[in-house]
Order: sequence, then structure tokens, then C-alpha cells
Amino acid sequence: MTTPAHIAMFSIAAHGHVNPSLEVIRELVTRGHRVTYAIPPLFAGKVAATGAEPKLWNSTLPGPDDDPEAWGTTLLDNVEPFLDDAVQALPQLIEAYEGDLPDLVLHDITSYPARVLAHRWGVPAVSLSPNLVAWDGYEKEVAEPMWEEPGKTERGQAYHARFRAWLEEHGIDLSPEDFGGRPARSIVLIPRALQPNADRVDESVHSFVGACQGDRGAEGGWQRPDGAERVALVSLGSSFTKQPSFYRECVEAFAGLPGWHLVLQIGRHVDPAELGDVPDNVEVRSWVPQLAILRQADLFVTHAGAGGSQEGLATATPMIAVPQAVDQFGNADMLQGLGVARHVPMEEATAQTLRAAALTLVGDPEVARRLRDIKAEMAREGGTVRAADLIEAELPERR
Repeated sequence: MTTPAHIAMFSIAAHGHVNPSLEVIRELVTRGHRVTYAIPPLFAGKVAATGAEPKLWNSTLPGPDDDPEAWGTTLLDNVEPFLDDAVQALPQLIEAYEGDLPDLVLHDITSYPARVLAHRWGVPAVSLSPNLVAWDGYEKEVAEPMWEEPGKTERGQAYHARFRAWLEEHGIDLSPEDFGGRPARSIVLIPRALQPNADRVDESVHSFVGACQGDRGAEGGWQRPDGAERVALVSLGSSFTKQPSFYRECVEAFAGLPGWHLVLQIGRHVDPAELGDVPDNVEVRSWVPQLAILRQADLFVTHAGAGGSQEGLATATPMIAVPQAVDQFGNADMLQGLGVARHVPMEEATAQTLRAAALTLVGDPEVARRLRDIKAEMAREGGTVRAADLIEAELPERR
């Protein structure tokens, strides 16, 4: 029996980064550990429901309720806010943990202050990655080409210099690239099937545990309507949902399909009136209990975020992947390569294309077989229980 410890988790106020960790945190609390969770106030209630103690700090990042356009459009637009936020968050977190140091730091990949704090406190740090991790050759194949042009600009060079100076100020002798992408220990909260070049991932560092899902009862339920022979769910996640023209194409795609019922999540930045006339077999929501619906659905039209992708796999639901940003394009390709989805770029996502893809996927027994196999493989990865076991194995010896 592992001696109870104080474990500190750090993340940002984003559903796709908080949600994957919650069942792991709940399991650690159930095992008797004291878990604190450093998070902005917007997610305090969700964290407290796991039994963890929220440690609140104020973030400067755009939140899930903000217009997605606040993130900008370029690589530097996307990365600069995380460094800015880390610099201003660190003093808050130092104060929050004054006199209450943990035995182990857990952190989302976006939480730069966490790794600095672990170094400062002299305790182990374990990354909880909600999406893909770097493989042998990642820097040459992905990072360096991505940064080639931005790195030549004055702005890009200033960002890199500021990041390096911040690390050096806190006694960390790592490049920004290694600091952000090469943790000493990592629990990967996605199935190995979703990891690009999985055969080149150092599994002495990265342990794939697959989906860590609970019953999600607190999110509410959903009942398949009487007479619905097929159910399709459309959801672009929680951030990049401002896509009224895409939603109109979805309505048109499924409106005329006999026996189909469409659940359309449009987020908070689209007025349902922008969709025009909506037929009776289309259910429009600003938010949905996604997992509850997927357990009854026949098709998932998704942005292919890491969370949604693995929920589709865990429920053996065929997918149409329409990626919006960051890792979603790679996830869409991975899902298509597994033979369980079609990658449809947004500019090609017409009603006709979506309808054809839906009918092909749902009627294909080979797609169903592959989904069953992947679901079984994911179950063998261990999920929440194995994640907690691996975290406990990293605790300093306290017997």
C-alpha cells in the first residue's frame, strides 16, 4: 500500500486539457492521496467534484467562453500567450503553495509553471499529456520545419530569447523546445492507436494508458428519440465552434435522410437563427453531454481533437473528421489511416460530401470490425487505474 501523499496537479482553463485528467485525479483521491489542483476559477467546481482541492490562480489566456478569434491565426499568435501566461502565473502559484509543498507534481503539457515549480521544490514531475507526444525524430520532421519561417523573424527570435531567459532565471538548463516537449516522465492519456510514429516513441518515458473516462453522469443524459434508426452527432469541441456555414451544410446533409436524427452542437458563438429553417429530425444545442450521446450514436462528425477522437474510438463510433486547428489535422489523418473515419477538410465539407461519407462509413462492416478491435485494444491499455498506478510509482519513497 502506497503511503498517502500530497500530489499537485496543474492545468489551464480549457476543457480539452482539464477533462482528460479528471478521472485520474478522482482515482488518486479515492486511494487516499491529498490532491490539490491549480486551476483558474472557471473550472474550480469541476475540479472540486473529483475530491481534489482547487488552488486558484488568474489566467490571461482566452477562455472557453471567449471568441476563438482571440487566439489569432499564426504560430506565434498561438504560442506567445502561453509564455505570457506562465510568466505572470508563476508568482501566483509560488504564493498559493507557500508552506504547502507537494510530494509530486502532475501537469498538463500547457502548464509551463508546473515544471519550473517542481525544479524549484526538488520534487518529481510527471506530465499528463492529453494528446500526441514527441517521437524520435519529431524535432527534425515537425518542429524545425514549422518554426523555420517564424524563427527568422524579429518577433520569433524575441519569443525564443524571452523563453530561454525565463528558464535560466529559474535555474533550468533546457532549451524551450526540450522544456515544452521532452518531459522526464509522461503518462499519455490517449490510446497508442492515436499516436503518430508510435514505434519511435520512447516508452521508458511515455506510457500510453488510453481513455480515462468516468460515467459523466453529472453532465446529464440523453435519450435516443423514438423512431430514430440512425443518430449522428456533430461537435467541433469547445473552442473553434464559430462555424455557422458548416453547421448549415450539416443540417442539409442529414435533413433529407430517412430514419436519421442529427444532434448538432453549435457552441456559444453561433445563434441558432443563423442556421435557417431546421427540420424536425435535427436537434440544435449549444452544448451536449457528448459521451452519453456517443454511446448511442451511429456516426460522429468531429473536429478530431484528442478527447473527441478517443471518445469516438472508445464507443466504437465511425467518424467524419473535420479538423480546425493544431493537432486535429494529424489526428484526422490517424483516424482515417486506422480505417474508422474520413478526413474531410473544412473547405470540402459540403452537404453532399458529408452525406456520402456518412452513408459509406455506417454501412461498412470492415469499419465496424476495426472499431471493435481498437476498442478492445484500448481497454487493455489500462485507463484510469493504470494511470494512477504509474503516478504512484513515481512518488518518492515514503515508507
